[in-house]
Parts: sequence; structure tokens; C-alpha cells
Amino acid sequence: MAGRTAVALAAALVLIGCHKADKTPPPPPTVLVAVPLQQQIVDWDDYVGRFEAVDSVDLRPRVSGYLTRITFKDGEPVAKGQLLFVIDPRPYRAVLNQAAAQTARAKATLNNALVELKRSQALFDAQAGSEQDLETRKATAQQAKADLGAAQANEQAAALNVAFTQIRAPISGHISDRRVAVGNLVTADQTVLTSLVSDNPIRFGFQASESLFLKRERANRRAVGDPVDIKLQDEPSYRWHGHIDFIDNTLDVNSGIIRGRAVVPNPAGTLRPGLYGHMRMPGSGVYTGLLVPDEAVTADQERQVVMTVGRDGKVKQRVVQVGPLVNGLRVIRSGLKADDIVVVAGLARARPGALVSPKTTKITPRPAPPPAPYTEPAASYATPAG
Repeated sequence: MAGRTAVALAAALVLIGCHKADKTPPPPPTVLVAVPLQQQIVDWDDYVGRFEAVDSVDLRPRVSGYLTRITFKDGEPVAKGQLLFVIDPRPYRAVLNQAAAQTARAKATLNNALVELKRSQALFDAQAGSEQDLETRKATAQQAKADLGAAQANEQAAALNVAFTQIRAPISGHISDRRVAVGNLVTADQTVLTSLVSDNPIRFGFQASESLFLKRERANRRAVGDPVDIKLQDEPSYRWHGHIDFIDNTLDVNSGIIRGRAVVPNPAGTLRPGLYGHMRMPGSGVYTGLLVPDEAVTADQERQVVMTVGRDGKVKQRVVQVGPLVNGLRVIRSGLKADDIVVVAGLARARPGALVSPKTTKITPRPAPPPAPYTEPAASYATPAG
């Protein structure tokens, strides 16, 4: 009986010990914390737009005739002055030869008129000829001189028409495809033979909102000459660089936007007119900013907040004003100090007022990865039906 009592007493003590152990509070959750990264920052204004050629030409013939030669390949780069099309020059050479003959005839007539004028002048000086005859010779010589000038002008016009039978590139750039085949009749100043666009440099056209325009005006920041960075829609970083060369003088009254334009070097001809791009332009001077991981910033209704840990190990909520992303980190414009301890990981366990166990880490920039090299897709071949 005494043994049973001892066993029961021991079991009760074990149960009491377990009950007391269950009341021991769990350790505070572990979160990763770090002080904000301080870095020199420039705020950028962002725009979207498309590339456009500095010069664009629709090639039309300046004389009518039948096309006899095409000397370029569709879509290839061409140099200024390069021969592109040839129109049958034979009719125009015949006209040129006729005009040259008329010029030679006019020269001979003028020479004869000058000889007659000299003879009449000598006779008049010797009082052997009349003044009327002298005046007639002078008029004849003047008329012959005028006829020669007209003949020479006709010859020059005929020579120009012969030259116009060879159509050359007025600018350097990329040519489009031919619109007319050899053997077709082309009409002066009407038939479009092809088009040609310059490619180096190239322009980037964009539109700015009224708010961005006013922001720059009030900050007394000039736009023309400012550097710009541009990236294409499949590029992670801004690899194209240029400068603003034009801002329009009026805003559109319907949309409230103003047109702008940047010039970008394009020596390899990679950029083509019509390509879509994102452009950024400095919107502020250089200043020291605080940066935290973007995931450390959460939304609390209409506010942006970050969680910090005080010296007592308790979580505190800070309302902040955020800026742009820089190297994968979010700029904090206000609401945070340089020595604040910010929760950067484990936010689900960091509730305001809760006790946490902070584990210190370091915030580092996260530059965008380089673009993946282009690989030619494997060709697919249809298997002929057996």
C-alpha cells in the first residue's frame, strides 16, 4: 500500500513539472537586420519614346524614262554618292549633243558678228562707213552674244538631265527595298523608287508631361544638352547614351505634353528607326541617400512603412517616403535615419511591439545581370509525307 502511494506521488510530481515547463515562453523569433546603405544618388526622370532617323528621303527620279539598272541590294547600308538606279540616258544624250551643236553654232555666229563689227568700226573711224551701219553691226553682235548665252544654258540643262539619269544616294544610311523593277517607266518627281534613312547618329523622340516640364523649369534645370541614358525593351540596363538636342516651344493644349528629342551615337547601325525604348534624364543633383532592399518596404493602407528594431529588441514601425530603385535597392527619401536598424528579412515575424532576436547582415547593391547572349533558335524542318 505504501509503495502504491509513493508511485502515485511521483506521477503527480511529474505532471506538475510538465505543467510548469509548458508555461515557459518561447524564444523571440530571429530576423535579419541591417543599417541603411548610404550612397551618392541622382534622381532620374523617366520617359518612353521611339527612335527616329535624323534624315529620311523618298528617292524619286528627276527625269522620266525607262529604268535600266539597279545597283544595290535591298536593305543594305549605302554611302552618300553611291549609284543606286540608272535610267536610259540615250534620249538625253541626244538632246545634249543637239544643244552642244547649237552652242557651237552660236559661238561661230558671235565670232562672225564681232569681225563684222570690227570692220565697220574701222571704216567709220576712217570716215568711210556710215554710223547706221556701225550701230547695226553692234546690235548684231549683241544679239549673237545673247544667242550664245541661251545656247550654253540649254546645253547645261541637257547635261543636267543626262546626270539625273544616274540616281545616287543623297545621304549615308540604310536603304529600303526597290519599289520599281528594271524595265519600268518612271516619271520625274512622282515615282517613288525606294526610301533611305540615316542611321548614325540617330534620334530618340519622346514626350514629357506638363508636371515634369514644370518640375524642371522650377528647378532651373535646362534640358537641351543634358545627358540621357536609354535602354531597349529587352535590355536590363541603360546601355545607350546621348544628349538632348531639342525641346519644343509649346505644350499640346489637348494632352498637356511637350515634345522632346535626344541624339544618340549609333556607329554600328544597331538602332533602327521605330524601335521602342525607355529613357532617363537627371532630375536632380547628386545627393547622399539611404537605401534598403525593396522587399523591406511594405504597404500599410496608403502609407509605405519599414520595420526597425530598437535597443530593447522590440519592433517599431516607421512611415517612410520612398524614391526610385537604384541598383535593386529602394531609395528612402524621408522617415528613416542612417543609424536605424531595419528589418530586411523575416518581416512576417516582425510585428510592431513584438520582441525579436536580431541577426545583423549587410545591405549590398544588386546590379542588374548582363543580358543573356543571343542564340539562334534551332530550325524546324517539316518531314515530307511518305
